Amino acid sequence: MNKLMGIAPRHPGLWVDLTETELHSTQTIQTLQTVTQGEAELSQLCSQLAILSQQGRWIVLISPPHIGYKHMLASAGVRMDRILLVHTKDEVETLWAMEKALTSGTSSAVVTWTSSLDARDSRRLEIVAKSARALGVVIEDVNAHLPHKHQLVSPTLTNGTSNFCSFH
Repeated sequence: MNKLMGIAPRHPGLWVDLTETELHSTQTIQTLQTVTQGEAELSQLCSQLAILSQQGRWIVLISPPHIGYKHMLASAGVRMDRILLVHTKDEVETLWAMEKALTSGTSSAVVTWTSSLDARDSRRLEIVAKSARALGVVIEDVNAHLPHKHQLVSPTLTNGTSNFCSFH
């Protein structure tokens, strides 16, 4: 029996059956800053999400805003039966859900909308990226900390330039 196992781990709980693509699919987690609630960023990802949705695994959207993402994804050819929506109550739960979705092995991509990440959260995502088995994208809303009427950046701008305006 020892000759049959060779250098494989001795405990069956350690045996892992990974395909070649899964072995090399450790992903980094992209962090994108947005002024459009992620609409422009999601439209750039649509073609890649369409390809990933054909793999039969989930495309997980965590706390998406109401930006018409369903129509955007469907028109790009994303399989809508492979979309999993997760709504969270706070930032802690959002990052926890992203971590679980990235490392579970049941997702091809995880797209998360959140307010600006602090250094601790960014470090946490760096650690998660080492064991991620899916594409991870964090869309940070740079206007999230301001009330809607006081936002410094116009939500219709997609080029990242800021528009300062006065308010009373």
